[in-house]
Amino acid sequence: MNTQRPFSIAGVGKYLPKTIVSSEEIEEEVGLPKGYIYKNVGVKSRHIATEESLTYMAKEALNFALEDAQISIREIDCLIGASASFDYIIPSRSSLIKNAFGDEVNEVDFPCIDISTVCTSFITAIDYATLLLSNNEYKNIAIVSSEISSKNLNPNDKETYGLFGDGAAAIIISKTTHDVGLIEYQSKTFSNGAKFTIIEGGGHINHPSDVTYSTELYAFKMYGKKLLKEAKHTLPKFLSTFFNPLKIDLKNIDLIVPHQASKLGLRMLTVLNKGNSQNIVDQLENHGNCIAASIPIALVSSIEEKKLKEGDTCFLIGTAAGITISGLLFKYSKK
Repeated sequence: MNTQRPFSIAGVGKYLPKTIVSSEEIEEEVGLPKGYIYKNVGVKSRHIATEESLTYMAKEALNFALEDAQISIREIDCLIGASASFDYIIPSRSSLIKNAFGDEVNEVDFPCIDISTVCTSFITAIDYATLLLSNNEYKNIAIVSSEISSKNLNPNDKETYGLFGDGAAAIIISKTTHDVGLIEYQSKTFSNGAKFTIIEGGGHINHPSDVTYSTELYAFKMYGKKLLKEAKHTLPKFLSTFFNPLKIDLKNIDLIVPHQASKLGLRMLTVLNKGNSQNIVDQLENHGNCIAASIPIALVSSIEEKKLKEGDTCFLIGTAAGITISGLLFKYSKK
């Protein structure tokens, strides 16, 4: 398979909040039977940000990635923030990450860009970054996903309260002359399900100056049965359209890194992979769904644990609110 846009992953890093909350603690908090969350949701524990901000976690993850790549923040040509949640509505997430480096970046003016396609933001950011690398002005691009979902959950919503976790991950993608990098990218939005996942409060429809605050209004809502029905209909078609021209299928991929959306979502992917789960990364049990940070945390962990090796093919796949499905196939290299 030929690569369309060459890139290497020069460095990776992640940051997970210090506080770990078990599902048993949540079950005790909301009055659920012991073992309910793991049995029905698939999560045993998750990291929860109690002291950390999104910007702090993002900076820590990016610092680790810079150290891994053996470069400084001054050698970055663009910083992309790929997240759904934020510390402030404005300024951009990415500009706050750059600002967190203080005097170290005062004399450099590389652009900071936010990309949000909710849970698939990281995939979208890689596609955009590889386009930038086609321009000779860019050599090293940082992509950072940092998410805190725990503050936007409703304890009365059993479907979501035990599912989500917090965390951040970063990669440095760099220009390369080797035959590695992006092989194929596709993204499709099926807008009939646009409101199947939603936070209704905080925008202009339900502005804080007009509507009294309530947990239900500002909490994440997910209509799981509708989402699952839509995914069963659209995901097989998406994968067929993606892989048929390449004359390969999921089982031929060295490593599949999916969005850690849910127990049922990962099970559906395994079914579509002819029942094979060996090449699918599943970190839901100990991380939960970390929104846009799910895919990069899983990718970074796979690289650190050497599950993804030089020259391996890797497929990033996820669904997001909207409903959007995004997939990106690349050949991995650190060179």
